Amino acid sequence: MSRMMILTEADLRVIVRLDLEAVACVENAFLALETKKVAMPPILRLDIPEHRGEVDVKTAYVPGIDGFAIKISPGFFDNPKLGLPSVNGMMVLLSAKTGLIEALLLDNGYLTDMRTAAAGAVAAKYLARNDATIAAIFGAGMQARLQLEALMLVRPIREARIWARNVAKAEALAQALRAELGIDVRAFADGVQAVAGADIIVTTTPSEIPILHAKWLEAGQHVTAMGSDAEHKNEIDPAVLQRATLYVADRLGQTRVLGELHHAIKAGLIDAEAGFAELGQVIAGKSAGRQSRQDITICDLTGTGVQDTAIATLARDHAANAGVGTNFDS
Repeated sequence: MSRMMILTEADLRVIVRLDLEAVACVENAFLALETKKVAMPPILRLDIPEHRGEVDVKTAYVPGIDGFAIKISPGFFDNPKLGLPSVNGMMVLLSAKTGLIEALLLDNGYLTDMRTAAAGAVAAKYLARNDATIAAIFGAGMQARLQLEALMLVRPIREARIWARNVAKAEALAQALRAELGIDVRAFADGVQAVAGADIIVTTTPSEIPILHAKWLEAGQHVTAMGSDAEHKNEIDPAVLQRATLYVADRLGQTRVLGELHHAIKAGLIDAEAGFAELGQVIAGKSAGRQSRQDITICDLTGTGVQDTAIATLARDHAANAGVGTNFDS
């Protein structure tokens, strides 16, 4: 007989929050990717184009972590028209020693949201200027909200600009975040105006057409691109990567085939075999991060299985300590 813990989204919202512990959890996952013999297979993805749908399956085994997660993450981007969330999903946590299922995390995408936002904070921590105070967020969905909250954990953000193709959604999000975060948050109808003078720019959309252009960028800015996690998605003008002083991938093998780097390679602007730093290498001190206030830095986040294993085991441990969840004997 084995025992499995079942955790609902409601359970997980109580025990896992977007805080410095979550950021450290994801930071350590990226560090492990560089410093340990992590087993992380390529992402398995199923596309359902007639419904603007995709399903990603990610996993990773990290030596030193006693469990490994397998995550199923659907994204159906017409769902909001039906009154449904665009992102859903669940994780299964298995013992790295026996392979037995330890926990079923029915998170509806909540843990993915947390680990993705935390990755944005890690990118800014290592690549943005220490005195970055103005953030420009492209998008008006859940990640737009969370990426700004995450930035505030690692940088002294006092002003934010929200740009989205749907201006009404941008206005609504700006109003909500002003009240929740207590900083100056405004919606911008023009992307170039949102970027002007910003210290950190984060793109959070499933766009297939570039929404951030090279000619808009200024010296000293940092860009985190986290929406391009499939070959057909493209938030960043490929020329941005040419203009950047430093490009950093979450996993170079992934960004070459489905990140923003993929589009720069396809456009013939960057050689397919060109070498670039990974975020884990920067964290480990094996590759240089920002070198001057004038650098333009870019972090290309496509999402990695190590993040999922890290956040799932964090959730399992917190649930055990808090007595949360339902145990099921099988």
